[in-house]
Order: sequence, then structure tokens, then C-alpha cells
Amino acid sequence: MLEPIKKNWRILLLVVVVIGSSVALFAPGFGPEPAPGENVSEAQQGVTNLQYGLDLAGGTRVRAPLSGYTATDVVFGGDTPESVADAVAAELDNASVRNVGVVPEEGAVEVTKPSVTESQFRTAMDAAGYEYAEVRSGVTQETRDETMNVIQGKINEAGLSGGSVQQIQSITGEYFILVEVPGQGRQEVIDLLEERGTVRIDIAYPDGNGTAVQEGTLTQGDFETIGTAAQSDRGTGAYVPVTVRNTAESGQSPAHSFQDAVAQRGFADAYQTGADRCGYNEETGEIENSNPCLLLVVDGEVVNSFGMDPGLADSMAAGSWADTGNFRLTTGEFAEAQTISLNLRAGALPADLDISGEGTSSSISASQGENFRTYSLVIGVLSVLAVAGMVFLRYREPRVALPMIVTALTEVYALLGFAALLGYPLELAVIAGFIAVVGTGVDDLVIIADEVMSEGDVNSKKVFDSRFRRAFWVIGAAAATTIIAMSPLMVLSLGDLSGFAIFTVLGVLVGVLITRPAYGDILRRLLTVK
Repeated sequence: MLEPIKKNWRILLLVVVVIGSSVALFAPGFGPEPAPGENVSEAQQGVTNLQYGLDLAGGTRVRAPLSGYTATDVVFGGDTPESVADAVAAELDNASVRNVGVVPEEGAVEVTKPSVTESQFRTAMDAAGYEYAEVRSGVTQETRDETMNVIQGKINEAGLSGGSVQQIQSITGEYFILVEVPGQGRQEVIDLLEERGTVRIDIAYPDGNGTAVQEGTLTQGDFETIGTAAQSDRGTGAYVPVTVRNTAESGQSPAHSFQDAVAQRGFADAYQTGADRCGYNEETGEIENSNPCLLLVVDGEVVNSFGMDPGLADSMAAGSWADTGNFRLTTGEFAEAQTISLNLRAGALPADLDISGEGTSSSISASQGENFRTYSLVIGVLSVLAVAGMVFLRYREPRVALPMIVTALTEVYALLGFAALLGYPLELAVIAGFIAVVGTGVDDLVIIADEVMSEGDVNSKKVFDSRFRRAFWVIGAAAATTIIAMSPLMVLSLGDLSGFAIFTVLGVLVGVLITRPAYGDILRRLLTVK
């Protein structure tokens, strides 16, 4: 009973791949589910679970560098990052500490204020007394990563399906942020990138009539610095370090005003050691115990509530906290702290995208995307027909040529199944990869057929296997060469070329491991006499 399976296991594996690809392409639930509130355009919907990228769905692509300058190989001399940033910012007339970043891991100091010129930054570094190797255009890797996170957060919050952010590097070494948003016009995407949400910290406190809210005790402009999320050094949980400005041109500084508000609402008395935590209910808007709470409000919606460390509350009551303006917003989870850090930044990018130059953005309308899909389908069909015609002209034997064409089409079908399963958006570059797979696949199948039939009729399985093995060594060597050549394109940040390389390599692997051996079994059954 197992003998037929043993003899035909390669063909059975090919059938399993076809069935699996069909499930991934057409079965409900295998495509990526849209997030709540996500806007899925008609161009991205269809009979299959395939997702279409900007080229085939229409939308906007923005490719721009981040504004700023970075001093490399800086000698810090034991100074802390905070003191380095303070020293450099003090030498810049048109920037503050918030615009100066220090990354000890990279040995770099950066300025992200667009109005600061390279010569001004050099002068500030020299005046602050820090040695450095050079000043280059652009920002640090840390800032680029943070910018990508902020932009991706903006896209997700806006419910834009298929939007992507990646970092690419030009041949000259310059880094760019590439943002692609299908189904959206250029101005909508630019507005999304430049938008700054409304963020403030309110104080909720109990009064005789329930819960009262003192709005705007801190607003976004009151923060001098907003740190990144970090794991708590006091046990479990996480926190976001922030610094409130303690200087003002007139009147009280934001730090002193916030300190007075906290003292007035009785945080020091409420948050003694062992006291209850903040009891604010975000659904009802009421405090469920007697403790006042800090509320993080983004675009009018409360996204988090906090109590206060007893030592911090006491220092505010004593009037000493405002001298530094430092405190932590603590949470139970690191992921929550990351979200809070993003909300506090109000969606503002750590460094501005320089979209003033020509060619930094391009748009494709939905009708253009539909045309591109139609043209891609037509070109794909024509390429298959052309290859099929040449194969039939060469062999003039349907039993050799027809399995060859079916096998090549099976490779493309399997790749479409992979794309649907992974939710990988189809772009023109990916379509080019499919066409390349058809060409290389048929080329390999021709090698197999020629080698098997070159020395006359195949009169036994042993003869067929000997000739097939010789052909497969050639195919294996060619496949290894293709994979090695395409590997750099897969791992380097080169935009659309990555998709082309990924699916070309996938096609080669599917061919060498599944379809070519299966074609050999089919050909052996058709040609051998014994």
C-alpha cells in the first residue's frame, strides 16, 4: 500500500503545495485581519487574500532624509549624556536641550533643529570642549529607529491599511525614511507626518460633588525633555522619564506651576508609603477612592492615569522639586510605557523629514493602481504564452512540454500563496520577481528535458535517473548562484529591490526542493518504457 506513495512522494508534495496555496489565497481568515477602525480601500480588497502595495493599489510614497547633523567619535571625557546635551545646547542660540541628542553607544552627538547650520553646530561642539572626528549630515541610528516607530504609530492610529515605514540607504551612504501609504493622497500623508496631536497632563481630584478635573497643568510645550521607555530599576514595571521646564520669560515656570498644583491637590498627604494607588476609572471618569490622580490626555481622551511616588510628592509639597523638574511616569508594563512615551511626544517626529526637495514624494491614483494591476496581469499572461509557445516549438511533444508549462505555473501559484499567507503586499518589483521565476524555472526544466532526451530514448528507470541526476547538479549550482547573488538585496535596505529578491529566492527554493523533482518524476513516468 505504501509503495505507490513512496514512488510518487514528490508529486504528492507538489499537490499538497498547490492545495495549501489555494487555501491561503481563497479561504477566509487566512488574509491579515484589518485592525479596528482600519480603512481598507477597495483596491486592497478582492476575491483572493492577496494584499496590494502602493504600485498596484494607488497611494503616496514619501522618501526623505531626516534634518540634522551628527558629530561622530565624540570624546565625552566621562561626562553624562545629560551634561553633554546641556553644554552643547548652551552654545546654540537657536536650539534647546530638546534638540540635542547624545548617543554614547554610537559615540555621537546630534542636533535636530532644522534652523541650526553645520557651521553653527561645529562651533557649538568646539565651544563646549568636546573633540570629535567629523560632522556629517543626518541623524543617529537611534533617532532614525525612533522616527520609524513614531510614523508607524501614526499610520496605525489613523487606521491606514497597508501603510509601511522602512529605512533605506543610498549608494552614497545617505539614509532615507521611506513611507508608503496605499489609498491616500500626497497632502493627506504629508499632513499626517507633520501633525502634532494635543497632549496634556490634567489633575483629577475628589471634591464635594464627585470628581473634578484641573485641565492643562502640563501641556506639550512645558516639557524640556521626554525620555524613552525603560524597565523600572525598583522592581517590576516600567517608566518614562520626563523633565519639565523650570524657566520662564515672565511669571512662573511650568515646573513651579505644576508643583503648586500638585501641592494644592494634596498628593503628599494621599500618597504616603503603603497608601492606595490612583483609583481613577477611565470609563466613568470618576475617582473610586480619595486619591488625586495625574491624567495623560491625548486629543481630548484620557489614555492613562497615574499616582505619585511619596518622595516626589513630598519634594513638591516642600517646593524643592521645581529646581530640577525631573520625574517619572510609571506603568505596569514596558509596552504601555512605550505607548505613553509616544503619546507624550504627541506624534511629533524626533527629527523633521526634509520633504522640500524634488522627488521626495510621489502619488499614484487608485485608477493608476488598477491599470498597473491590469497591465501586470496581461504581461504575466503574455510571458507564459510566449514561454509555452517556444517550448512547444522546441519539443513538439505535448507529453514533454505540457507538464513543463504546468510545473512553471505551479511555482508562481505557490509564490502567490506565500504572499497571501504572509500578508506581503504585491508591488511591481514583486511581479517582476514572479516573471523572473517563470523564466528561470522553465530554463531549468528545459535543461532537465534536454539532458534526459539528448542520448536517445529512455528505455529504463535507471537510465532516466542517471541522466536526471546530471541535469539536477547543473540546476542546483545555478540555484545556489542565484541565491548568493540575491542575498544582499534581501538584507540591505534598498526599498522595492528587497521584494524582488525575496520572491526570486523563494521561487528558486520552491523549484529546487519541490517542482523540479516533481517534474522529473512526471517525465520519468511518461518517457520510461520499463
